[in-house]
Amino acid sequence: MDFDKDANLDLSKVEDARGGGGGFGGGPMVVGGGALGLIVTVVLALLGYNTLGDDSTSPAPSSSANLAQECAVSNTQRFELVQCRQVAVFDDLRDYWSTEGAPALGAQYEDPRLRFFTQGVNTACGQATSAVGPFYCPGDQRIYIDLGFYDDLAQRFGAPGEFAQAYVLAHEFGHHMQYVTGFEREIRQLQQQDPGNQNKYSIALELQADCFAGVWTKNATGGAQSLIEGVSQEDIKSAIQAAGAVGDDRIQEQAGGQVNPETWTHGSAAQREQWFNTGNTSGDPKSCNTLNAR
Repeated sequence: MDFDKDANLDLSKVEDARGGGGGFGGGPMVVGGGALGLIVTVVLALLGYNTLGDDSTSPAPSSSANLAQECAVSNTQRFELVQCRQVAVFDDLRDYWSTEGAPALGAQYEDPRLRFFTQGVNTACGQATSAVGPFYCPGDQRIYIDLGFYDDLAQRFGAPGEFAQAYVLAHEFGHHMQYVTGFEREIRQLQQQDPGNQNKYSIALELQADCFAGVWTKNATGGAQSLIEGVSQEDIKSAIQAAGAVGDDRIQEQAGGQVNPETWTHGSAAQREQWFNTGNTSGDPKSCNTLNAR
C-alpha cells in the first residue's frame, strides 16, 4: 500500500486517547460471543458490530496534539507508524463514502469519528477493555481501536500486513455506513421479530461490512482527494487473509472446540472472503445485499 507522501492528514475527526483519557478500572468485560470462550469473545467482538451495554456515558475528552506531530508531513517516516497509516486510511474512507459510496446507496452521509485508546474506554454503548478489539458504537458514531490489536492479528491469527490493518478499519467504517443507511436498524428489527434467526441476521450484517471493505479497496486509489496511491495484489491478498482469519469456523478451530455453524454470528472464513471479494470485484456498494443472498 503506497501513500501520498506529501498529503496533509485531516485529524478533525480523529481523537487520540492513548495512554489515558477514557480508560476505566476493573477487570475485563466479556462482550459478544461469550459462550464460545475467551479467544472467541475477543475476536468475535473485534471485527463485529457491538453494542456493549446500555450505558450512555460519553467518551472522555482527548487530545490529538501528539498525533498531529507524529503524522505531520515534516515527519518523513510517518507512514511507518501504524497510527498515521490508520489516519490516512480513515481519511480515504471518508473521501470515498462521502463522495461516491453514500450517494450510490441513496444515503445522506455523516462522518464518524475515529478514537484510539489503550487498556479501556468509555463509550455511549458502555465500557470496553482492549480485549474487545476494534468496534463501532452507533450511540456516538465512533470507531474505537486499540492499536495493539494489530500485533495480535498478525501473531495470533496469522494475518500480518499493513493492508490487513486497513481492512479492519474499513470493516468498522462499513458498520458506520450501515448505521447511516438504516440497514443496521433493519437488522435489529428483524432480530426482534424473528429471534430464532438472530445469528443469521447478525451474519448478514457482518458480511455486508466485509463487502463494503472490499468496495472501498476497489475505489481506494480513484478519488480526487485519495491519500492512497497504490493497492497491490499482495495487499488484497493480505486483506482476504485477515477476513478469513476471523471467520467463525477458524476461531472455533483455534479455540480447540467443535465447528458449530449454528453458533456463528459473523460467518465462516469462506463467506467473509467471498463477500470481501464481491465488493472488491464490483466496486459497487449496491452489490453488498447480504440479507437476500442465496
